[in-house]
Amino acid sequence: MSLHSPVTKAVVPAAGLGTRFLPMTKSTPKEMLPIVDKPAIQYVVEEAAAAGLTDVLMIAGRNKHSLEDHFDHNFELESVLAQRGDRDKLAKVRASSELGTLHYVRQKAPRGLGHAVLCARSHIGDEPFAVLLGDDLIDPRDALLRRMLAVREALGGSVIALMEVDPAQAHLYGCARIATTGGDDVVRVTGLVEKPPPGTQPSNYAVIGRYVLQPEVFGILEKLGPGHGGEIQLTDALEALAAGGSVHGVVFDGRRYDTGDRHDYLRSVVQLACEHPELGPAFSEWLTAYVAGRTMAPSLAGAL
Repeated sequence: MSLHSPVTKAVVPAAGLGTRFLPMTKSTPKEMLPIVDKPAIQYVVEEAAAAGLTDVLMIAGRNKHSLEDHFDHNFELESVLAQRGDRDKLAKVRASSELGTLHYVRQKAPRGLGHAVLCARSHIGDEPFAVLLGDDLIDPRDALLRRMLAVREALGGSVIALMEVDPAQAHLYGCARIATTGGDDVVRVTGLVEKPPPGTQPSNYAVIGRYVLQPEVFGILEKLGPGHGGEIQLTDALEALAAGGSVHGVVFDGRRYDTGDRHDYLRSVVQLACEHPELGPAFSEWLTAYVAGRTMAPSLAGAL
């Protein structure tokens, strides 16, 4: 397989337990938590489809049947909406089932992101592929994945997304050691460390949840033992690929919405609600008034 072979498939790991959102995620997958009027996972699949990757494999776990249902047709609901002549709602219901061809495979044990990606091996075969994590939502106006695919087409190998973060937060991410290439937003990745101890990171460029990978990563993942946190880390496999000089990074400075924990999730909902073409103006006006009222009103904390 050529280093420049076209990418046609995307992998979306969705097997996490979502323990940060309990008790909500006891019965509802965290990927189905709503971001305004769509579940988080739909934003990710829409991003893949917009980049031309309409063959999508989801790595799911137990109790994730609602993921499959969401991307399937609901003929009863569609029939009712069609009979009512409600074309707008009918289009919204059908949109998620028309994004592409979705496949599902189960990760039988929570052994880390690297293991989740390895579960895609039989579907991907000897082809390059993209990986999109659901905790990172990228604004469609910034087209990060398209840029990564273009860089891979030009340079070959694997491409990962990087974002410069506050040095005090670097220990929360995988961090890259980089070398410049002369391109404004492209660097060569010479090494990677998963969640380095504070103050030891090789740079402040953190890996965010978008990857375009060569199939050779499967052979590396297959041989890896547990890494940080006792899990099989994708970062460790990328470190091995980087040692061979075949990994580049796209430095992203656009709009990213982090839904990884409750605070970040709530901030993302508010940000995207303010940007929503239908709801945004009225919601922004209400939010401004609400915040102003909170600032002026005496604290109720002692009464609660």
